[in-house]
Amino acid sequence: MNDIRRTILWVIFGFSMVLLWDQWQVFNGHKATFFPSATQTTRAAATPGTGAPPAAGTAANSSVPPAASTGVSVASPGAVPTGAPSVAPAAGKERVVVNTDVLTLTFDSEGGTLVRSTFNKYKDMDKKDAGFVLLDESTNRVYVAQSGLVAGAGGGAFPTHKTLMTVLPGERTLKDGQNELQVKFESADVGGVKLVKTYTIKRGAYDIAVRHDVINTGTAPVAPQLYLQLVRDGNKPPGESSFYSTFTGPAIYTEAKKYQKVEFKDIENNKVDVEKQATNGYVAMVQHYFASAWILPDGLKRDLFLRKVDANLYAVGMITPLDSIAAGASKTVATTFFIGPQEEKVLEALTPGLELVKDYGWLTILAKPLYWLLDKLHSFIQNWGWSIVALVLLLKIAFYWLNAKAYASMAKMKAINPKITEMRERLKDKPQEMQQAMMKIYREEKVNPMGGCFPIMVQIPVFIALYWVLLSSVEMRNAPWILWIHDLSAPDPFYILPVVMTLTTMLQTALNPAPPDPMQAKLMWFMPLVFSVMFFFFPAGLVLYWITNNILSIAQQWAINTRMGVPPQFNLPKFK
Repeated sequence: MNDIRRTILWVIFGFSMVLLWDQWQVFNGHKATFFPSATQTTRAAATPGTGAPPAAGTAANSSVPPAASTGVSVASPGAVPTGAPSVAPAAGKERVVVNTDVLTLTFDSEGGTLVRSTFNKYKDMDKKDAGFVLLDESTNRVYVAQSGLVAGAGGGAFPTHKTLMTVLPGERTLKDGQNELQVKFESADVGGVKLVKTYTIKRGAYDIAVRHDVINTGTAPVAPQLYLQLVRDGNKPPGESSFYSTFTGPAIYTEAKKYQKVEFKDIENNKVDVEKQATNGYVAMVQHYFASAWILPDGLKRDLFLRKVDANLYAVGMITPLDSIAAGASKTVATTFFIGPQEEKVLEALTPGLELVKDYGWLTILAKPLYWLLDKLHSFIQNWGWSIVALVLLLKIAFYWLNAKAYASMAKMKAINPKITEMRERLKDKPQEMQQAMMKIYREEKVNPMGGCFPIMVQIPVFIALYWVLLSSVEMRNAPWILWIHDLSAPDPFYILPVVMTLTTMLQTALNPAPPDPMQAKLMWFMPLVFSVMFFFFPAGLVLYWITNNILSIAQQWAINTRMGVPPQFNLPKFK
């Protein structure tokens, strides 16, 4: 029995060391030694534009742009475009910068495309005086929101996101007392159709109303289709730590299949299995803390697609067919574009399921109520750091009796430890007799050696869920706690919290009964030290949560040991 447990512990320890070394390699800019991820090609020689979406009916997981693409100069399917991106606008193009209280947006008159977004209230992690940039079109990054028209069954060529548009006059800065402003783009007549895009941006809002007016200027009916797409490169966001994995990539939500996120490498390998048609939902691009999404009104038919556009460029979008538009008539499609932080209450109010871009994984059922409670605590405390401390305190109170049973079992183990140690020394050459004698002692003393494990294991999902709440909540970004902690989402700049975390972990280990097996005893000291290394790279908010949990656990264990007449003592390791 002891040999099996020892083997399992060594396997866990060994595998943990492998993972830790792998992540250390990645963190330092090297390739992973044991678990390399799919190589992400740096987009250094591709034009920043993107192809038009596949026509309705094209497979949602197609990784090759269609031959009729009107974006990057795609000569044939699968052809890789050449030519470095041009940051300066081409002849005839115009960049329009719009400022509100929460957003600074840059539009390109080519297609009326949104090519850059800066959040005024969320600062860059490196440049603290600059707003965080999400959408961008530059030599190093591509992440843009596009829309336009493609031909339906009747064929034809219509205005796309590559069509040069006229910027109509209007306000560019939201003034005091003004609640919204509009930016309007109007295309020339293309194939007997004119497209007018109107962006309405509201005060304090991250959702933008985007009205598409399709005007038939010809002499015959037309039936174009409206497409909405998000295009971005497949690179991880700058500065994202490899020590905690967060999702970056496209996502689709429909009422039928709910939230479906897709890895870039799955698009690359044609391994996408998502809903291809729906009458509700949205398409999105997601990364840590922030997201963008195109939303169509419920009831409109739409084809959903995911595809690879370029060497390291991917698109997610939807196409909705428009009814036949008679000569001289027009058709209006009201859409919504969201570009902002993953604030749950804001996302929930916009459209069903949008809050799921803040992804808690399989522990969502536990994480959502924990976030709700954390948010309520913050409404009273007005400090996210102290709110974390208060939440952990409430959880420890809720699990008090489970913890009490665990620590009582540990106290009993500690009380009989001298007897077991003497017996092991006496029977060290007779392993079978040793095992029988040990089980006899457990029966006589009414001690369950696993009694301290089960109550703690029951709580593990709750604390893992809380881990994901703290890791995913954009509210922690740039949120101060006390003194030197100015950002709970960033590592402690002076490593004070990780050191305290390591010390409390060691103290907790010292208070636990030492395993009878010397090898297990050594292992129980090595593992906390090894895992403590990772906390030097974790956000301060997560480390604060673990420190609080450790301190409360130590206090409860100390009190229970004293009450049971087992004086607290430190079982220091013996490395011989």
